[in-house]
Amino acid sequence: MKIRYRKWGLRIVATGIVILGLLVVIVLNPMLVYANKTAAGNYTICSQNRPDPYFIEHLNDVTNLLKASELYEGKQKLTICMNDGSVFPCLVQAIQGRAFAYGYYGNVVLNGTLNARDNYVELNGYKWNLTELIAHEATHCMQFHKLGFFHTNPIARFPQWKWEGYPEYVARKNKACLVNNISHLLETEHTDNNNWISFDDSTGTVIPYYKSWLLVQFCLDVRKMSYAELLKDTAREAVVTQYMMSWYAARK
Repeated sequence: MKIRYRKWGLRIVATGIVILGLLVVIVLNPMLVYANKTAAGNYTICSQNRPDPYFIEHLNDVTNLLKASELYEGKQKLTICMNDGSVFPCLVQAIQGRAFAYGYYGNVVLNGTLNARDNYVELNGYKWNLTELIAHEATHCMQFHKLGFFHTNPIARFPQWKWEGYPEYVARKNKACLVNNISHLLETEHTDNNNWISFDDSTGTVIPYYKSWLLVQFCLDVRKMSYAELLKDTAREAVVTQYMMSWYAARK
């Protein structure tokens, strides 16, 4: 009887390993579960239906944002996974949780409802600028590609403000006035904001990301640090915030 139980136990373990292996293969290679693959420059768009031409146009703007990053390498390929009926976004959300999008390895997974014509993704009644969202998640892919598996989060355990603030910095390069950005944050914090801050185009971001962006913007644009130097810097978030607010106060 013990031998029989042992055999069944081994079979269950082996089956679990096979299932886990297949899951990893699918998560890293989403093209396996999509009906259509559309090439657009360095991007491969995975979708169940043909992608909207407006969506492909926005990718040119994404590339222009990414080119300004010190992590950018023109040869890197990115796969963009659409949320248009495929089970793949649901699979990623089951693993990671619900969010506007995810960027990992060389994949950008979009969630929510896409409006390519008006350039946004909507989730739970909130809108995130589509171009900036893809650029944000693509920057996470560049972090992985440039720094390597053991030097990226969660393994490297960089402070979240540095890890999420830099993709926001890259994605929102067109909103570059730091004084105005800080003022906008202070004004929003005095409202019933539900942890959300809005921009003029009716899209927005969560306030923790916004704060992280401002800190990175301060370090890179005012203190003239590189992102590599920022990752190595030991100054705590509270200290950098104090420096930034002193700088801001001197300009108001």
